[in-house]
Amino acid sequence: MSSAFLAARLLRRAATASSSSPLTALARRALHLGRAPVALPRRLPAAASSPAAAAARRFLALQSPASSSKADADENLRRVIESEIECVVQSEESLADKHIDLPDDFPFEVIDNPGDQSITLKRELAGETIKAAVYTNFDADEDLDDNDESDKDEESFKPAIQLVVTAEKSEGPILEFDCNFNDDELTIESMRVLNRDDLDAEYVYEGPPFSDLDESLQKALHRYLEARGIKHSLHDWLYEYMMRKDEKEYVVWLKNMKEFIGN
Repeated sequence: MSSAFLAARLLRRAATASSSSPLTALARRALHLGRAPVALPRRLPAAASSPAAAAARRFLALQSPASSSKADADENLRRVIESEIECVVQSEESLADKHIDLPDDFPFEVIDNPGDQSITLKRELAGETIKAAVYTNFDADEDLDDNDESDKDEESFKPAIQLVVTAEKSEGPILEFDCNFNDDELTIESMRVLNRDDLDAEYVYEGPPFSDLDESLQKALHRYLEARGIKHSLHDWLYEYMMRKDEKEYVVWLKNMKEFIGN
């Protein structure tokens, strides 16, 4: 998938959902620790669930020419999905089958489950378990010049890569870092100390914004992560790997939608 293709798709995604926003800390924490966030039940308004409202909906359904319009809409969607799949798969720059070499002295096990929006890098180091959950929901907030129709900006566009890094010992609290890779620079957005017995606590003090910490403390925390393998040299490999995963998951998502439409 070319950088231009990805940039265009990310910008469409950002335009249609201004909340392609990063996951909340609790949701990311649940995903990182292998637990799905619990969805809150939606309550229908009383009027919408009344017998009169249900009768009105049945009446409207009977009056609409659903059969022909549904068939036409389904067929149109199926054709568009097939065209999108072909566009991605046949792209000269498709990454799906591209071999991506690991960086030198790569210390992590890569956990990549099909269908997940993230991968996990994991390693054991001197009694610690280090995990980095890396997400495909690239940060697409960086604007491209809408008035410039050349491909120059799109070709140089590289979305930020989001990571949630944890350092855990057999006992005691867990350190968690929210990080971004902007180009090859690793930025720590925030850092917190979690109680392993109450990871979902809502009102735990999470410390000041990372940028407000003393500069020497910021540097020491960066060195702490680097010593555990979370450093800028990971960027190029992660960027290529997550681009490939995003492309593969996108194609599977399209195929699943097509299968649903066809049934």
